[in-house]
Amino acid sequence: MQLYSNGFKMVRSIKLYKSFDIKNHHKKSIILIGNFDGLHLGHQKLFKLANKYKKKFYSKTGVLTFEPMPKMFFNPQIRNFRISNQKQKINLLKKFNVDFVIIKRFDRKFSKTKSTDFIKKILEKKLKAKFIFVSNNFRFGNKREGNVNQLIKYEKTSNYKIIKPKPLLLKKKVVSSSLIRKYLQKGKLEEANKLLKRNWSIQGTVKKGRQIGKKIGFPTANLNINDSVLACPGVYAVKVKIQKNDKFIKGIANLGYRPTFKGKKILLEVHLFNFSRNLYDKYLTVEFLKFIRKERKFKNVNQLKKQIKRDLLEAKK
Repeated sequence: MQLYSNGFKMVRSIKLYKSFDIKNHHKKSIILIGNFDGLHLGHQKLFKLANKYKKKFYSKTGVLTFEPMPKMFFNPQIRNFRISNQKQKINLLKKFNVDFVIIKRFDRKFSKTKSTDFIKKILEKKLKAKFIFVSNNFRFGNKREGNVNQLIKYEKTSNYKIIKPKPLLLKKKVVSSSLIRKYLQKGKLEEANKLLKRNWSIQGTVKKGRQIGKKIGFPTANLNINDSVLACPGVYAVKVKIQKNDKFIKGIANLGYRPTFKGKKILLEVHLFNFSRNLYDKYLTVEFLKFIRKERKFKNVNQLKKQIKRDLLEAKK
């Protein structure tokens, strides 16, 4: 296991591939295939099982994932969808004892790959996969023609074993990325965070905005949320980490359109407590701790300022 020190803690390194041409020592590995968006409790259960196989068979573990996510590729209208971006996903995979990640570009050409070619040319010949972990509803190949049953059919001839663990159930609900998105969209942050086993977060670079917050006495760092899932527009208690700094700073954030100022674009505005440094062009991780209230339009700026003061007291609790 290769480790390096960042001055605070030991972090596991991970090999990234952009194609199926992997090193020989990564062939004959355990391969987990999927989007793994959010890497929630259900995914974590999968990786724990993969680690048991890893120890038992002295194998390495690799993840095969796609960029962009196939659902977003086939439907360009889907904008705000991701629970975690690619950078967050890779950092989380390091914690799950993964040795390498194949990030395959999902484009028109690849989408037309026949399911049998995916099995024979990629899983068998390129990766020489030993164990393949997939969910029961996994579909692949041109027009989603391939499924788990087809993968099982080729087990003996392609020399791999399919592992399809049962989905994780909590309170009779399947733990899934879809369920987490629904919770976030409804403002049920606590429920979403439980399924993630961490605080949901958005990462981004601070850009100069209209400086409305500064003008009304509450300066904010503005981040575009890009294709992150749009949680319920409103006010949240947050904690923020600035790039290359392990310390978190507490604060309050507004995620939404800013209807009082006729805003039309989704923006994440973060106000940090007891902080006055310039954050332009800094890369922030914003962790969402508690949903305070929904976004609403105020009659005037004074009404908004009064509400912000109430929100600040609530967030500081």
